[in-house]
Amino acid sequence: MNWLYLGIAGLLEIAWAIGLKYTEGWTRLWPSVITGILLVASFYFLSLAVKTLPIGTAYAVWTGIGTVGAAILGMFLFDEPKDVVRIACIFLIIAGIAGLKLTSSN
Repeated sequence: MNWLYLGIAGLLEIAWAIGLKYTEGWTRLWPSVITGILLVASFYFLSLAVKTLPIGTAYAVWTGIGTVGAAILGMFLFDEPKDVVRIACIFLIIAGIAGLKLTSSN
């Protein structure tokens, strides 16, 4: 269950990170409320995961999922650059996440 909680936390991190763009500096009420709820939910599921996972592994995987997801969605939702180096770096982050998962004892 700990890895499932971590996966949920990571997906929620993607959602609140993207939501930040829509809050326009926390000046828009409903996007801000939704983003705040997603942020709290993400931390909640991360806190469940770190009950049994090493904090270093869990935190790195959580931020990695968020980083990769936000970068990919940013390319499509906000027309951010889609160059080869950027995509290669995303794959390096994914490799790091997989490596941490594979070397974790939980």
